[in-house]
Amino acid sequence: MDHTHASHSHGSPAGHKHPAHGAHHNDHSSSNGGHDHAAMVADYRKRFWVALALTVPILALAPMVQELLGVKDLLSFPGDSYVLAVLSTTVYFYGGSPFLKGLLSEVSARNIGMMTLIGVAISAAYIYSVAMVIVGSEETFFWELVTLIAIMLFGHWIEMKSVMGAGKALEKLARLMPDTAHLMLDDGSVSDVPVSQLKNGDQLLIKPGEKVPADAIIVKGETSVNESMLTGESKPVAKAEGLQVIGGSINGEGSITVRVAKTGDETFLSSVIRLVEEAQKSKSKTQDLANTAAKWLTYIALSGGFLTALGWTLLTGQGFAFAMERAVTVMVIACPHALGLAVPLVVARSTAIAATNGLLIRDRTAFEEARNIQAIIFDKTGTLTRGEFGITDTLIFSGGFTPEEVVAFAASIEAHSEHPIAKGIVKDTKEKWDVTNFRAITGKGAEGVVKGKDVKAVSPGYVRAKGLFPDDPRIEELSKQGKTVIFVLIENVLAGAIALADIVRPESKKAIAELQRMGIQCIMLTGDNKQVADWVGQQIGLDEVIAEVLPDQKAAKVKEIQSRGLVVAMTGDGVNDAPALAQANVGIAIGAGTDVAIETADIILVKSNPLDVVAILGLARATYRKMIQNLFWATGYNAVAIPAAAGAFFPWGIVLSPAIGAVFMSSSTIICAINAQLLRLKSPFSK
Repeated sequence: MDHTHASHSHGSPAGHKHPAHGAHHNDHSSSNGGHDHAAMVADYRKRFWVALALTVPILALAPMVQELLGVKDLLSFPGDSYVLAVLSTTVYFYGGSPFLKGLLSEVSARNIGMMTLIGVAISAAYIYSVAMVIVGSEETFFWELVTLIAIMLFGHWIEMKSVMGAGKALEKLARLMPDTAHLMLDDGSVSDVPVSQLKNGDQLLIKPGEKVPADAIIVKGETSVNESMLTGESKPVAKAEGLQVIGGSINGEGSITVRVAKTGDETFLSSVIRLVEEAQKSKSKTQDLANTAAKWLTYIALSGGFLTALGWTLLTGQGFAFAMERAVTVMVIACPHALGLAVPLVVARSTAIAATNGLLIRDRTAFEEARNIQAIIFDKTGTLTRGEFGITDTLIFSGGFTPEEVVAFAASIEAHSEHPIAKGIVKDTKEKWDVTNFRAITGKGAEGVVKGKDVKAVSPGYVRAKGLFPDDPRIEELSKQGKTVIFVLIENVLAGAIALADIVRPESKKAIAELQRMGIQCIMLTGDNKQVADWVGQQIGLDEVIAEVLPDQKAAKVKEIQSRGLVVAMTGDGVNDAPALAQANVGIAIGAGTDVAIETADIILVKSNPLDVVAILGLARATYRKMIQNLFWATGYNAVAIPAAAGAFFPWGIVLSPAIGAVFMSSSTIICAINAQLLRLKSPFSK
């Protein structure tokens, strides 16, 4: 079942496909489309507040409400029924306009759904109530009419706000590219130009810490480049002349001159943007249970109302007024308050529970689908690991120094470097000493004088070149694990080595064990090298590890796992995860990650805790149970109430007036609301 998650055109309380995001609702990349959608959100918000403001005096003037509160003598006045009718007319035409248009749209498209039922219900209540005012009766349904409209407007407003994130994701992807570049002119001078003006073959100067403006080849200089946001590679990648740098990546410590190789739509980042767009547009349009049930209720209610009026008029001597009263009662009692709110009330409750525990639900359809997850794919860097280097091992070779001293000597040197590996050593060291005569050894490390001793913190390549590489099996074992090894020379004698790796989150192992206990396969998908990935997989206990996957392959890998017949969730935090997050049935973003991943995902883990994945899936399962209970009640109630409203029990002297029908309908809604509140007892956070 390809029940993918970006189909935002349904899943509102009304299940209505909004005109602005119908067949092409995912194409938010154009500024005009985004503007139109924002305008629709504002329109629904405005209609809701107007309807809500008018609902207050309407409730105060409604005879049934006045009698219920015992304030009829206090609030009634001559002509109050006409004031009530005028206020309700305003709500009906202004607030109900989207539903009336939806009714016409569904009927013309021959796709009868919940909008038809809402449109017919509010129209039946309105027309009947106006007729009752004209004939001088107080038995109107104005208060039911306006509360229904207000609630449905609110549901549509909230749903439409949630779908706007898809467009923002593409905008934020594009913003990874810098606006300007340092173009090197023929006379050797440098001029800042807009990136949009770059051509293939242009030579650019890229300073330390700057973003690379386009896919390019290095023609001069050495540096390391942080590509983790684009490729998933956790380590900064060393770059020298002749090697490629990717547009959007961040230059490290060295200035480099590059020759532009690709611009515009040809660039790596542009291809990622296209992948996100394609994955979002390829989503199937699914119907949730509430929409399906509402469609059947529409048929039953419409045909039931017509047959009721026809039957009482032609087959009995009760007269047209009695027949019309029965028909209107059928329409009112079938009014989809309970059914329309059966799912949204539960989801609103579960969303609130989740939010207070650091989990944000952006797409309700995907959240409902989370209960069916059979396999979950994790990105490595920043998701199962912290995305930062830390010391894992310290080896001593000679010199009589302790491991703590070797680390302190290295940290004293590395404190002067901005390299992520250096930061990892410094962060994990309690003691550091002053350094004099500090000097960077380009591409190899750094050296300086610490406590009167010449100290070098260098790469394996430097040690090999000096003929000092130790014959120690522990070094090979660390390399097999994919760890980065820094050698420490003191007075040109190899004193020790420090191994660093991307630190595994302490919660990851427990989270994987819990997910496996729930019957969910746990898979890691990463752009990192196989040794690092396998080491992390063994540490955590994953079912499967897929390493060295390029960003444009990640979505395909997700699709491949889906082709096994599995419902798949994807968890990640980087730009390179965005297409895969969109392709998965459910996309889960680690909150500490990029805005792009967050906007592409359906669920966001604010705390960046893998255990929250367990919590959200448990909550999804509990939420689904509540939704089924509410849907069973709402539809079951109608199965009994509609025949009663039609007069099936008339031979036994039981006749429901429209007002009593409205009370029953309201009671059904209240029961669904109370049941939704009880979700708290079922959530994983109640333990």
